[in-house]
Amino acid sequence: MGGLCVSSGAMPTEQPYLLNPGPVNVHPDVKRAIAGPDWCHREPEFFALQRRVRAGLLRVLSVDAQRWASVLLTGSGTCAVEAMISSFVPRGGGLVVVSNGVYGDRIAKMGRAHGAEVVEVISDPSVAPDLGAVERAIVEAKARGVKLTTLAAVHHETTTGLLNPVEAIGAIARHHGLAFVLDAVSSLAGEAIDLEACCVDAAACTANKCFEGLAGICFVVLRREALARLAPEPARTLYLHLPSYLAKQDADDTPFTPAVQVLMALDVAVKLLDEEGLARRLARYAGYAKIVRDGVERLGLRLWLPKELRSNTITTIAMPAGLTYERLHDAMRDAGFVIYAGQGDLRTKAFRIANMGRLPEAELARAIDVLGTTLRG
Repeated sequence: MGGLCVSSGAMPTEQPYLLNPGPVNVHPDVKRAIAGPDWCHREPEFFALQRRVRAGLLRVLSVDAQRWASVLLTGSGTCAVEAMISSFVPRGGGLVVVSNGVYGDRIAKMGRAHGAEVVEVISDPSVAPDLGAVERAIVEAKARGVKLTTLAAVHHETTTGLLNPVEAIGAIARHHGLAFVLDAVSSLAGEAIDLEACCVDAAACTANKCFEGLAGICFVVLRREALARLAPEPARTLYLHLPSYLAKQDADDTPFTPAVQVLMALDVAVKLLDEEGLARRLARYAGYAKIVRDGVERLGLRLWLPKELRSNTITTIAMPAGLTYERLHDAMRDAGFVIYAGQGDLRTKAFRIANMGRLPEAELARAIDVLGTTLRG
């Protein structure tokens, strides 16, 4: 999600190493899965696939399959987030958004696009949100007569790679009787999170980040009880209405034509995550991040965030004087690596190296060598 890639040259013919925050390099078995059979999405074999993936997502996230459900959609992570927002904010309801980056701002825009009254609590993308300000905003909005129903936040704000304090935010939502919905697009399967302990009612994610699947499938993991309370509400959209998807998928059906082969790839990706184990995947990503961060600091570059705010998968680095992102991007790309610019106001001030997906440690070390050579050049 988000970012700018530019180049003045041709891409290397070999597969590049994607050091951008999705899509990611994937296991060969995931790539092979997309060449599976041509299946009709109204036949038993597809519904078996759909059941298997939905169950697998709940299993690897360690949530109770009786009380939770996963809902599959065809689209990007933004599709899942907008489905979640449009479905969990009823007509006439108000939405509080904890916003400290591009993706918090995007949630606020979604809320407004769907006619919700939005209360946006904005802070700098380089600092943790002020929880006291969130509390005050809720109290003040209620005092003005706003019928608040929902609190939304981003778990991993990829603008800078910052992890927000979702357990504390969820506790605020629960205290005020609000549904808590979470953009977890770049965090599920990449960051440790207990959805139950964090009082999350719905979390949006995508296949092509830390789940190491392919772009084109996204999903929402949600509490059945929370969505059931909203099911009688009139749908705001046709394509993004989660109650409709849940009812259809529970009945071995689908409201629209899904990306069948991409779902086959996600099926394999979930199996691989099951085999690896979530704890080992988190440790693998942490090891990748250490290679990047230790290497960057050896080069004398400044990491944008303090250690306590950094995610497991994105490192934001201050742009050194005399170097442009375009020059850095092209040098890295010519060596077989794709990096990302800073977002928003950080476009000229910082760049980002992500470490999601299947990445040989030796190649990450080589990326740091290329970075060093570029700095010296």
